[in-house]
Amino acid sequence: MTRLLSLSSALAMAAGMAAAQDAEPLRIGAAVYGLNAEFMQIWSAALEQHPSVQDGSVEVTVFDGRYDALVQQDQFETMITEGYDAIIFVPIDIEAGAAAVQAAADAGIPVIGSNTRVNSDLLTAYVGSNDVESGRMEAEYVLGQIGCEEGGNVVILEGPIGQSAQIQRLEGNQEALAACPNVTVLEQQTANWSRAEAQTLMENWLTTHGDTIDGVIGQNDEMALGAIEAIKGAGLNVSDFAIAGIDGITDALNAVKAGEMQSILQDANAQAQGALDLAIFHASGMPEGWEPQSEIWAQYPDMPWNDGADKEYNVPWTPVTAENVDALLATRQ
Repeated sequence: MTRLLSLSSALAMAAGMAAAQDAEPLRIGAAVYGLNAEFMQIWSAALEQHPSVQDGSVEVTVFDGRYDALVQQDQFETMITEGYDAIIFVPIDIEAGAAAVQAAADAGIPVIGSNTRVNSDLLTAYVGSNDVESGRMEAEYVLGQIGCEEGGNVVILEGPIGQSAQIQRLEGNQEALAACPNVTVLEQQTANWSRAEAQTLMENWLTTHGDTIDGVIGQNDEMALGAIEAIKGAGLNVSDFAIAGIDGITDALNAVKAGEMQSILQDANAQAQGALDLAIFHASGMPEGWEPQSEIWAQYPDMPWNDGADKEYNVPWTPVTAENVDALLATRQ
């Protein structure tokens, strides 16, 4: 009898494994605002490195939103029509993206936000970082370098107007500036996360204001790096300017190592893989006892999984320093 039971159990287990192998993989779409720059390229690549994608139980398709809210809306309609199991959303516009979330919710498809935010109560969950905090941190660095009490002049390179990161990082910038009334903001304009646009703006500002500019607050690294190129092109010394950015992209890490700027690492890998774990969990019907597959939850114990029940998961920022820059660069090899 014992042998018969053991045989029966073995057959049942084999049948279950075969069924699991034959099961159709979950189809998850990632609608990202744009793929021109390194940060979102790192974010997207992290999805492909997720264990569930690697073992074939999940298929991920990344849609390039081309920095256009209407393009993202069309991509949502495609995913809804094709019956995707879940969507990860990185919106270009905090308000316009709400219509896309509404359409997915009406179709019964869970939407997980990541990196940038959308004003919608229908979002299933969100995995990102506190952009107000990073905006304050970068501005405080610049102000600390030029001297809050002594005063000086700064310029601000903003992200795309209407995207949550632009809105919230500017809020953080302004919080820091409010504590330094002797510091003047000479110019403030969007460069749309673009290194080339930021370089052009900075060239114009240097022509207008010359060497009276003391600091550059770049709301991302690409724009800070564009400002550095403009400064070099004008024959000025980068060391005469206090420059900060956000993201921790490879060129910025090298610039930090060279003493040209300050950067704050935004962990694209954690944001993307955390969002994918939540997308899998909700697409699977939130099974009891389900455990996330990514290692990022162990990496950030202050951001516990909590059985997938939280609406918001905030990935901590990591200031790039002389002490950790080589280790961070090693991860880009």
